Amino acid sequence: MSGKRPPILLHVLLVLGGLLTLAPLFWMVSASLMPPGEATTFPPRILPRVVTLEHYAALFTRLDIARAFTNSAIVAVGATLVSLLVNGMAGYAFAKLRFAGRDKVFQGLLAALVIPAQVGMLPLFLLLKSMGLVNTLLGVMIPGFASVFGIFLVRQYALSIPDDLLDAARLDGAGEMRIFRTIVLPVLSPILVTLAAFTFLSMWNDFMWPLIVLSDDRKYTLPVALAGLVGEHVQDTELVMAGAVVTVLPALLVFLALQRAYVRGVMAGGVKG
Repeated sequence: MSGKRPPILLHVLLVLGGLLTLAPLFWMVSASLMPPGEATTFPPRILPRVVTLEHYAALFTRLDIARAFTNSAIVAVGATLVSLLVNGMAGYAFAKLRFAGRDKVFQGLLAALVIPAQVGMLPLFLLLKSMGLVNTLLGVMIPGFASVFGIFLVRQYALSIPDDLLDAARLDGAGEMRIFRTIVLPVLSPILVTLAAFTFLSMWNDFMWPLIVLSDDRKYTLPVALAGLVGEHVQDTELVMAGAVVTVLPALLVFLALQRAYVRGVMAGGVKG
């Protein structure tokens, strides 16, 4: 009997930890459904006295949050699709193709991982300014098109592809693009799903870079628009919580939809590594 106590205690602690983690999210949703002023009463209410959707209606009518939602969707989806293509091809090339300086270039990319992203924001901004891409959604997407982490992730997974399989395809007359499309992509699909989840969540939740690049409020993404909402309606706690729910919900749904493939990709990568 005593041998069962540690696992039970561990499970109880894990459940309590999970509840503590979810408590702020639960209150955020609950507060967004409260009538105006109810979220700031003392003692604070956990559940709304009367459920109302007026704050969500205000977001999509009076405050036009739908435009920011659309901008975020364009940025996140566009950057994710391009990222899968670029990182997938680059990771495969560094893993299986032979070219001069391959290892040195890859080592140089890995060295860039130690450089904080904030350090590169100024030169990237100046580069985009010279290209006329400041205050455009394309300018927001460009940093997500390729990443050292994505290339490294795909490369490590692509190392598990047998060389004999690729050489046999070449002997049969298949070109490199056909090999990549018909052989490599299906093998890389689990890790590409993992990369898609990382990239989408990163681009959807990014606040600093869109704030730097964008100056037109009609092009703001959701995190930037939500920050402006907090500044303008600091007393409207329920309205701000509704905006937070609109911002968090799509990212949460995407993660839940890709969770099984994401875990499978990580586990397969660990086994093959």
